[in-house]
Amino acid sequence: MTDTRPPTLRLVLILMGAAIPGLIAATLGIPETLAAVAGVEVPDEPWWVYAASIVQTTAMVGLAAWGGAVLAPRVGLKAPAAEALARRQPVGPALRPQWVPGLLGGLAGTALLVGVGALAPAEIAAVGERVQPSLAMRVLYGGITEEVLVRWGVMTALVALLWRVSGRHGDRPAGWQVVGAILVSALLFGLGHLPIVSAMVETVTPSVVAYIVLGNGAFGILAGWLYWRWGLESAILAHMGAHLGTAAIAALLG
Repeated sequence: MTDTRPPTLRLVLILMGAAIPGLIAATLGIPETLAAVAGVEVPDEPWWVYAASIVQTTAMVGLAAWGGAVLAPRVGLKAPAAEALARRQPVGPALRPQWVPGLLGGLAGTALLVGVGALAPAEIAAVGERVQPSLAMRVLYGGITEEVLVRWGVMTALVALLWRVSGRHGDRPAGWQVVGAILVSALLFGLGHLPIVSAMVETVTPSVVAYIVLGNGAFGILAGWLYWRWGLESAILAHMGAHLGTAAIAALLG
């Protein structure tokens, strides 16, 4: 039987290449954002501090990209456009089935973020009035880097783990195993936002924790479902679209 899997190393490099601009944007943008929240100047760090941070996070992305590239074909998950590129095939046909789900997911994500934003605790609302992360950081890091890390890396590994511990019945994991991985990875996605939020607010109250975990987790469920049903790129499109949509609404409202 012909092996239809894309070359692993090439796929890993493609996904890392897509994720690294977001890492750079976040590494350079987070100190500026935190300084703006605190009302102080950006710390004058030496260049090697930023370089070390980028190297560290690049290693994390590399591990996620490699883990997903190895495990995704075994559990029926995919990144069709990246895989086509790795095979040196046209990307258009691989992206075409993902456009509509991705765009609809972006609209749903925009509505979700706007709706959740209206329920923000006072601590979060106060921070949002003072400063917002740059659009480049939200779109590149949130839209691409986080999807490679959380969906392609973490969610894929969780699907494989649940399938393994349950005895690997059938050729592919059962639906409940994928759903379980979506829910757990969404929870981890929400929890992953707490460190940066704790640096922005004076007190991390239960309402702040619930807002951050549940709000981001809800979007994580949407992105995980898109990844499962259509492919990684549909989740990326939805995540990028949600940030672009909320930015457009904020600009219109002035």
